[in-house]
Amino acid sequence: MRELVNMLFDEYKNNLFIIALSICKNIYDAEDVVQDTFVQYMLSIKNFETKEHIKAWLIRVTINKAKNKNRSLFKKNFVSFDECIKEFIFDSQEGLELVEAVMSLPDKYKIVIHLFYYEDYSIKEIADILKISQSNVKVRLLRGRSLLKNSILEVWEDE
Repeated sequence: MRELVNMLFDEYKNNLFIIALSICKNIYDAEDVVQDTFVQYMLSIKNFETKEHIKAWLIRVTINKAKNKNRSLFKKNFVSFDECIKEFIFDSQEGLELVEAVMSLPDKYKIVIHLFYYEDYSIKEIADILKISQSNVKVRLLRGRSLLKNSILEVWEDE
């Protein structure tokens, strides 16, 4: 079991961290969420059908734990998003601006955009992970893209 968890951790820790960071907006809380997610996986007695099922479960648990962390009255060690973003290296200024634009979206759009474009999930898979309808996923993608387009155009027109 330990070898499987280590393998899954190595494979998914960065993806889960980015999801948690997008919700928590705090490096320390995001790290805690990822760690808590893997602890819950180790303690769960679920039988997963496939590796994709495990990944979807890990993402769902990460999202739930991150949301719970945000609701906590004892949030501490706050680091601003600007400080977090300095940790990442981007190929271009446009790449940085795009990530900042995605991160500034409301959570319900940000999560769907992230799962669709960065994790390559289908609309059906996102609907299953988030426990919402496929049409709701499509609407959130459409609205998220529209918000992104408007915010990116504003930034690029100002330059």
